[in-house]
Amino acid sequence: MSQTTDLSHVKALVFDVFGTVVDWRSSLIADFTAWSAKRGVTGDWAGLVDAWRQAYKPSMDAVRKNPALGFKMLDTLHRASLEKLVAQFSIKGLTDDDLDYMTKGWHRLKPWPDVVSGLTRLKTKFIIGTLSNGNVGLLTRMAKNAGLPWDLVMSAELFEHYKPDREVYQGAAHLLNLPPAEVMLVAAHNDDLAAARRFGLKTGFVARPTEYGPLQKKDFKADGAWDVMADDFNGIEDRLGC
Repeated sequence: MSQTTDLSHVKALVFDVFGTVVDWRSSLIADFTAWSAKRGVTGDWAGLVDAWRQAYKPSMDAVRKNPALGFKMLDTLHRASLEKLVAQFSIKGLTDDDLDYMTKGWHRLKPWPDVVSGLTRLKTKFIIGTLSNGNVGLLTRMAKNAGLPWDLVMSAELFEHYKPDREVYQGAAHLLNLPPAEVMLVAAHNDDLAAARRFGLKTGFVARPTEYGPLQKKDFKADGAWDVMADDFNGIEDRLGC
């Protein structure tokens, strides 16, 4: 694919995490299947995981649209959604420790196969970090568990706003001490990139067409004229000259 945008001034790459860097769906289903077999608990883990992810955006939107309620980090929102879902899916016999283990499944997510080597290569030329709705503790433990070589972890929690709010994108550039145009968001989600571009960041799309499994309805390909478009992190590297 031809590249006409001048990206010579880009100094930092920040990454959406859930779906772009880590395969949340397969990771959680495998985790809960293995754990429940040892624990003696049965459940529709694929159904629960899919429903949990579907609760993700509405739970954040409730925070975004009701600032008087105060900011709540994603671990807290995940736990509240999970408590409703285990009842909805009639999963019996779970203790508070079980619910804590399941909530922290998001800390144990596995990266896509191209990610660790790709980030390592990109790190030789750029500052690399997260720009995720996940909270700092979640993202830090995920990085330790998955071997993700971030230079820094940036979270919506730092700005007490969730994407796609302006404060997250421009706040990241501010913390990096860079103008937004010298920061690129890499994401597998066209709506995330549209918001980043609206607030001045460069944009890189990487395709993750199996993120939602059989429920995937969008983001099979780039829907906008993003600055970089690739099938995986190797393609991002090639287009940025790493």
